[in-house]
Amino acid sequence: MNRINNTNKYLFEELVKQIKLQSGAAGIAVAVIDDEGNTAYENFFGYRDAEQQIPIDEDTMFGMASVTKSFVALSIMQLCEKGLMDLDDPVSKYIPEFTNKNQKTVRVRHFLNHSAGFYPTGRIQIKETAAEYGFSEEKDGDLAFVTELADIGVKLVAEQLDEQVLGIGLSGAPGAYMSYCNDGFGLLGEMVRRVSGEKSFSDYVRKNILDPLGMVRSGCEYLRPRLEENSSVLYKVSNGELIGCRDFYNSGFVLSGAGAMRSTLADMKKVVTMYLNRGKAPNGERLLSWEGVQTMCKPSIEYRPESWYCMGLATKKLDDLTIVEHGGSQLGVSSNMSWSYEAGAGVIVLCNTSDVPVSAIADAAMRMYHGRNPVDMREMYQDNPWTEKTVKAAIGSYSTDEGQVQNSVVEIFEENGTVGLRADGKVQPFIMVNENVGLVRGFAKDGYVKLFKDGDGNVFAIGYGGRMLRKR
Repeated sequence: MNRINNTNKYLFEELVKQIKLQSGAAGIAVAVIDDEGNTAYENFFGYRDAEQQIPIDEDTMFGMASVTKSFVALSIMQLCEKGLMDLDDPVSKYIPEFTNKNQKTVRVRHFLNHSAGFYPTGRIQIKETAAEYGFSEEKDGDLAFVTELADIGVKLVAEQLDEQVLGIGLSGAPGAYMSYCNDGFGLLGEMVRRVSGEKSFSDYVRKNILDPLGMVRSGCEYLRPRLEENSSVLYKVSNGELIGCRDFYNSGFVLSGAGAMRSTLADMKKVVTMYLNRGKAPNGERLLSWEGVQTMCKPSIEYRPESWYCMGLATKKLDDLTIVEHGGSQLGVSSNMSWSYEAGAGVIVLCNTSDVPVSAIADAAMRMYHGRNPVDMREMYQDNPWTEKTVKAAIGSYSTDEGQVQNSVVEIFEENGTVGLRADGKVQPFIMVNENVGLVRGFAKDGYVKLFKDGDGNVFAIGYGGRMLRKR
């Protein structure tokens, strides 16, 4: 039931304006829908093109970044329900280039829930790979559809994973820990292409998800969003200045399944409505069985404290509501889709600027819809200092090889008897929640630090931003 009142609406919009100002975002689009797809709330803040002050509307095309992973998981589940794949099959059955030589058997479900046991690896980018191997948009068209380039990408990604060894590139056995792995979802997208017989992952998604849902302004192309008039400029904040570009290849992963989807507010309402209707499209066509949707939404492995990763989706508690969601972050992209079966509602937040806490906006919108104060009323955690042994074990620097990850080097230090955390060269407000968890206080959004310890109590990695960062 939509219980939005004027007071909560005002508080919500003030929160969005504060987040926009604090993060330097160019433009933000927000929609709340009910389980029939009706729009309960919609608003646009800022511009799709800040220089020319061109406003956003529901058909403005945004990057979706890692929200793409939900489309990959849905595609895999469709193929499983057709009997063409099995979640417990070894990845090597579908991607023989991945020899799995240094790791125990990695199965399809391990890539789907980021538990294959790999630390983040260097990002292999599509633009650089295409140039190295002689492909170009001028000669070959949109690189998303070049089969030969995708096969090269599979080989490079598989080789990179196969090179990892325990203690350096491997965090543990498959299923032991969750650490965000773009490589895995890139390979999953290529499984979809190969098993289905389609020319590209983008072609499969178009025929089996986008077209049945009537998502006419969505896809995994690179050329189309650059040529579209109603497409957002991609922005990042650098030294306090908003810098924009229209190159959707910029920082793009070599394999589309990791984060190539582009979409609009109007189109994303349709996919969220499908999930709220347990796999059924508005036209009555069933994209996935309810059992399949439940499998996608089933908590599989701890993501963050009080949050679990499922399959291309994550779930958490928001007050007394269970929320299913996924976000995305990339150059010029901050995106989030979420829904609650208990609330009978879904939220989409799209932004054309990097590193904006859109999940905080989505949570506030869900509270607003549910008739609650949208401003985060989280319990203030008490500081429970770590033991001397844990402090000693935790002190040090932690890093990832991924390259495109914000805060890729994080330091835990002790100074004058106080434990602190430094990320991006800045000391962050930090409190110790319990013997294995710390909390980084930030505007509108908190970041958890989880300590991973071996059998002797030594800290060998931390969880931060959904990734495991290895101790140097």
